[in-house]
Amino acid sequence: MLGRVTSKSLPVARRLVGCVQPSISVLVSRRNYAASSEDADLVVIGSGPGGYVAAVKAAQLGFKTVCIEKNDTLGGTCLNVGCIPSKALLHNSHYYHLAKHGDLKKRGIEVGEVSLNLDVFMKQKTDAVKGLTGGVAFLFKKNGVRQVKGVGQITGPNEVTVGSEKIRTKYILIATGSEVTPFPGITIDEETVVSSTGALSLKKVPERMIVIGAGVIGVELGSVWSRLGSKVTCVEFLGHVGGQGIDDEVAKQFQRILMKQGIQFRLETKVMGAQKGSNGIVVQTESVKDPAKKENIECDVLLVCVGRRPYTQGLGLKDVGIQADERGRVKVNERFQTNVPSVYAIGDAIQDRTRAHQSGNQVPRWQVPPHCQQPSEDHRGHGWLRQGLGRREDGPTARRPHDCERRWRAYQRGRLGDGVRSVE
Repeated sequence: MLGRVTSKSLPVARRLVGCVQPSISVLVSRRNYAASSEDADLVVIGSGPGGYVAAVKAAQLGFKTVCIEKNDTLGGTCLNVGCIPSKALLHNSHYYHLAKHGDLKKRGIEVGEVSLNLDVFMKQKTDAVKGLTGGVAFLFKKNGVRQVKGVGQITGPNEVTVGSEKIRTKYILIATGSEVTPFPGITIDEETVVSSTGALSLKKVPERMIVIGAGVIGVELGSVWSRLGSKVTCVEFLGHVGGQGIDDEVAKQFQRILMKQGIQFRLETKVMGAQKGSNGIVVQTESVKDPAKKENIECDVLLVCVGRRPYTQGLGLKDVGIQADERGRVKVNERFQTNVPSVYAIGDAIQDRTRAHQSGNQVPRWQVPPHCQQPSEDHRGHGWLRQGLGRREDGPTARRPHDCERRWRAYQRGRLGDGVRSVE
């Protein structure tokens, strides 16, 4: 873990960023360099895997940093209602499935009668989330990142408003992530009609569950409740599971594995609507190829998993003139910079893959100069921190190619030299 820039580590930090630009070395040499008319050097909106890593990294490099988060805990969707809790449930449900269906007995492990205590099952998930979100709060405190609770709105090229507070800043980083995409005509109440968020906290195991969308999120959560005893049916518009972009052979093998668990699939089928009745929820479906082929399926819980969309509404993009596409994704260049020079964006909020680890990976390369990087398919990781000031490849302080290669290898291992480690 990269510690704060101290008097002992300052020469090392200067050498690292000196490979990029002399101006960046000046920024690192003076911590909290914001002018008297500004409250911060950098305001990060969102504390997810992209936002919190960016905030900590910037603070370690000497930026006076503020991170705005609307929720009570840090970590964004991934840590609170996404990757972490879902993987906890998936992992523990696997143990239950092994014990319940005799897989452990076949291996000589006899456990007697197996029953599920759902409250304890959910508590383990909650404890895992608390541990990780608390770790992010510790990193903020350790590195001097100021946390502001509330919904941030960009009210100027160098201003962010949170409630009645206006924060003046040199730079703004949009890391607001994504939110659940609603399904037209179906209202989510997070009790019987749930999104991926509600599916993480059901009060009991439903006897029957229908999942709209057999993408990665849908089949993951469907697999959890199927292992716990629910009869799960996935309805998917496409002709395969796993969502768009998945390899065909992987999708086929994946579907076979899930079907062995007991999950049923209605592929090339679209959902026309859903109504609550006396016996649960009735979902009307229709064949994509043959509209005359219709079917009504009953369930106790309906899980809507039709994807995620950028969480950029209410951010004030139009008021400031920040360009976005028709889906609300912020347009950025190869340095993650928007058309407003002082505003940058990363993660699910931009025109890129919507994955938590992707936004986190867009941050660590910020302090690595472009001529010290290995070529890759994704050149967007060059980072906004260099501000596009050009390369320093000549002069007495220029790095030789083998020096850059050595530093890149060290960076990949997480060690930047002389005890200074990356934020990862």
